[in-house]
Amino acid sequence: MEFKEVIEWIGLAIEAVGVAIICVGVVGALLVGGRRVLAGTHGGLYVQVRRQVGRAILLGLEVLVAGDIIRTVATDPTFTSVGVLAIIVAIRTFLSFTLEMEVTGRWPWQSAGSDDAGPSRETSPSTAS
Repeated sequence: MEFKEVIEWIGLAIEAVGVAIICVGVVGALLVGGRRVLAGTHGGLYVQVRRQVGRAILLGLEVLVAGDIIRTVATDPTFTSVGVLAIIVAIRTFLSFTLEMEVTGRWPWQSAGSDDAGPSRETSPSTAS
């Protein structure tokens, strides 16, 4: 097997891991949410499940970007393939930033204690004062 084929398979395996992370994260969040509904403790459930799904998507997107980079750069980089990679990475980065905003309530470059981060979403409605 040639080097390019090995790298192609490694890139595909990494992308498969990214998809699996998203799938397992979504299913896990729904299972935890379902268990809380059945237990009758569903206060703030929507926000918790939404955060867990968002975190799974964020992690999966990061792994997918890594797989794309490996497959494009290590195999046969042409202007077309690098351009497609740049578009894919730009879209996934935009999605990551917006998901980070949804999950944490602040942009990735803002510190946790920043005044311009907006309202904190880390406290649940039942514990907020």
